[in-house]
Amino acid sequence: MEIPYTTETRPDTGLHNSKLGVWLFLASEVMLFGALFSSYVLLRTGAPVWPHGREFLSIPLATLNTIILIGSSVTMVMSWASLKMNDFKKYRLYMGLTILAGLGFMVVKAIEYGTKLSHHLYPSHNTFLAIYFTLTGLHGLHVLGGMVVNGYFWGPGAKMWKTDPDRFANRIEVAGLYWHFVDLVWIFLFPVLYLL
Repeated sequence: MEIPYTTETRPDTGLHNSKLGVWLFLASEVMLFGALFSSYVLLRTGAPVWPHGREFLSIPLATLNTIILIGSSVTMVMSWASLKMNDFKKYRLYMGLTILAGLGFMVVKAIEYGTKLSHHLYPSHNTFLAIYFTLTGLHGLHVLGGMVVNGYFWGPGAKMWKTDPDRFANRIEVAGLYWHFVDLVWIFLFPVLYLL
């Protein structure tokens, strides 16, 4: 039995099922991060004194992570575009680079966390660090989840390219939407936590 609208678009939404599903999922993610950002704003505006991120955080490491994630968004788009041009080898290259960029982000974040913990800067130290660890930790889990999905599509999931290339390209597009969302969250986290 064939499931309708896996490759062709639905007439009511103009999207195929997986793209519609990921947009609904991303809407829930916006609500999750929106609630956390709102909590941050309320806590910061209600506090008589609030530390600047630069007092606790490394702006150069965060800038490096920003560059890494922006670059990974480019490689993610290139992996999908390669499939649209029927170039599976380039897809593998660009998807591999995306996964490596995610790994690089996680390594830099681990270095940053390690530095904080070695200086006894825990979430219990102050409200700012509690928010920092909560927001960046949740974001890191999202990066890790994206790496797992992308790793699957780079490895065993890539078999679908031989049997149903259009459906496989749709799945990469959907994975890309999630990856871009994760990158966008970091674009908001970086200035809010590190620069303001």
